[in-house]
Parts: sequence; C-alpha cells; structure tokens
Amino acid sequence: MSSSKLPTYYVSHGGGPWPYMEDWAPMFTELKASLEAMVRELGTRPKAVLVITGHWEEREVTVSSGEHPPMIYDYGGFPPHTYSVKYAAPGSPEVAARVQSLLVDAGIEARQDPRRGFDHGTFVPLVVMYPEADVPVVQLSLRADYDPAVHVAIGRALAPLREEGVLIVGSGVSYHNLRNFGPQAHEPSRQFDGWLQQVLTRSEPDVRTERLEHWTEAPAARQCHPQEDHLLPLMVVVGAAEAEPGACVYHQDDFFGGIVVSSFRFGTAA
Repeated sequence: MSSSKLPTYYVSHGGGPWPYMEDWAPMFTELKASLEAMVRELGTRPKAVLVITGHWEEREVTVSSGEHPPMIYDYGGFPPHTYSVKYAAPGSPEVAARVQSLLVDAGIEARQDPRRGFDHGTFVPLVVMYPEADVPVVQLSLRADYDPAVHVAIGRALAPLREEGVLIVGSGVSYHNLRNFGPQAHEPSRQFDGWLQQVLTRSEPDVRTERLEHWTEAPAARQCHPQEDHLLPLMVVVGAAEAEPGACVYHQDDFFGGIVVSSFRFGTAA
C-alpha cells in the first residue's frame, strides 16, 4: 500500500438500485463508467472505504461498526428481486473506532452503531466500484442539524484517514428534488451545477469552503435541494481535502430526461 494521500470523492449515486436492473442500464452508462474509472485512477486498493451517505442522519454523528453489516432496502416501488440483493463487503470495527476517535478528538460528538446496515447510498456505487465486495466498508451518518460548517469540520477531522489507506467517499446526488424530475428540472439543475463547477474546480480553497458553507445563496439552490441530505456529503469530502484542487469526474446533462448532475474528486489521483 502506497503511503501517498488518497483523494476524496463526492459521487452522484443515481436512482434506486439501478445496478441490479438491466432495463435501467442505458440510463446509467456514463455514471457506471465514471465509478469504474475512479477505481482505476486510484491506482491502489484501499484498506477500507468510508462512505458518508445521504441516506443516514442521526442527532450525533454515527459510524457503522459491525463486522458483517446487513442490507437496508431504503427505496420503494422497484422489482421484487431488488429487495433481496446482497452486497457482502465486511465492515471494519478497527476503522470505525479510528473514525470515532478522530471526531471526538476534534470536539465532535460521535458514537458507533454495530447494527447499521448498508443503505443504497452505499451499496449502489460500491457494487460498481468493487463488485467482488472484498474491500471493507464503513458508513458515516450526517448530523441531523444539517449545519454545513459542521460537516466541513467533520471532514477536516477525518483527513488523516487519507494517509492511512482509507478512501473517503461522499454519496449523494448533486440534484435531489424528487418532486421535480424530468425536462422541467434542466434549467435549475444547470444553474446549480454551473455554480458547483465554479466553486469546486475553479475557486481558491478558502473561497471554496466559505461559499459551500453558504450554499443556499447559489442559483436555484433550494429548487435543487429542498432538503440538503444529498448535498452534505460533499461538505465532508471537501473538508477532508480542503487545501487541494477539485476536479469534475462525471457530468451528465440528460439524467432522468434532462437533469444536470455531476461527481467530483478532491486531491490528486495516482
């Protein structure tokens, strides 16, 4: 394992259990290719993956610590077989304890949950990235107050993991308004994505952090994120690579019939 610092990623994880649905495959060709490319560009197998998932929030930041996490099928209306799929990656109590320790040392209350299973914000991207399920996976919740500055601080606290072989992935979607999908979402999602591209890939680090902490001032911000659960994982991965450059690693302007979505890397890949 190289001692170099791993980059962090914010991934738009797509819709529902799409990797398990053949008829949805054409819609997710570009996203699938981007997730596979992330693994190639890393150039090394991580010790573990820490996923900050937009599908889990707690009053205190919580880390999954079980050795064999179960599955959570947190979606509805999909084919019956998607409620029995298994992503059998192991957990890592060791990494979970390290995550909790780093957070507590930074003054952020944190606890462990040995029973938490893999939600689809975790197993959907990872079944594409690591289909053999042979890399340990730990999940981290959002904090239920949705404070963006706190989530940046969580990332800062977790930054040492990058030199310890742990890949930090924020899993959400850069546009997440379930009541406004389709062609009518193109313009607000285009405006917000343009702001993200400017802030994340072309702004100085201190400016990037400040603007992210005031993300509601962005064009069409609340049209794209009426609730910011799928955006806050971005704050964590930026905090963990705060002084390093950002790059767009996936961009699609016709997702679900016209939505603009993107994924980003922070730091330098191998």
